[in-house]
Amino acid sequence: MSKSRLILLFFLMMPVLTLPAQETWKITSLNWQPYSGAELANQGHSIEKLKQILQQAGIMLEVEFYPWNRAKLLAQKNKEYVGAFPVWPEDIFDKALISLAVDWSEIAVLKRAGTRISFNSVDELFRKYSVGVVSTYIYPKVVMEAMKKYPHHSDGSSNEMTLLKKLETGRDEVAITDPKVMLYLATEQGIDNIEYVKKIMDKELVVAFRDDEENRKRLQVLNNLLRQQKN
Repeated sequence: MSKSRLILLFFLMMPVLTLPAQETWKITSLNWQPYSGAELANQGHSIEKLKQILQQAGIMLEVEFYPWNRAKLLAQKNKEYVGAFPVWPEDIFDKALISLAVDWSEIAVLKRAGTRISFNSVDELFRKYSVGVVSTYIYPKVVMEAMKKYPHHSDGSSNEMTLLKKLETGRDEVAITDPKVMLYLATEQGIDNIEYVKKIMDKELVVAFRDDEENRKRLQVLNNLLRQQKN
């Protein structure tokens, strides 16, 4: 082979030799439609949003879905996963590193159609009514304090579907969750007697990373990408 052909071959091979392998982040998640879900288009709009943000840095996202407590445990203990998403900042595993907001959720009060609910604070809501919550969630402080103060009026459900069924049948007078999630499930189940009452707060949806050296770097990468989204 001539010297000129060897030189040409060397330069043709350089991009192959120098391009780094595309990084892939694997996370755990839960079926929390419409934000995330194994059967949803693009695995839910929050998952889709995170994928699009990471793609700007050439990062692929793989998502595995589990019941929520297991999803958090795997993200915390299993190094196969970098973290969990979507997560309220309060609802994380021990020593988690939390990102800036990737998306936004809402926490609100819902009731059955035809019932009258009147309250001026979360404390008053729990004092007057039977309140359904999802027992595997860690709610914001104002809700958790009311649950502790009025345990006889706090009714925990293992998941969103059970919470919906209890509200539909009147076992709970009201429920506290993300209204998009409950109303999505109600539509899927053909349940038409659930009504939105009042917003408690908007709440960030973040990525919760396990705390290790590599994930600290990943947290910085993601936060930089999220800051760029705002500019």
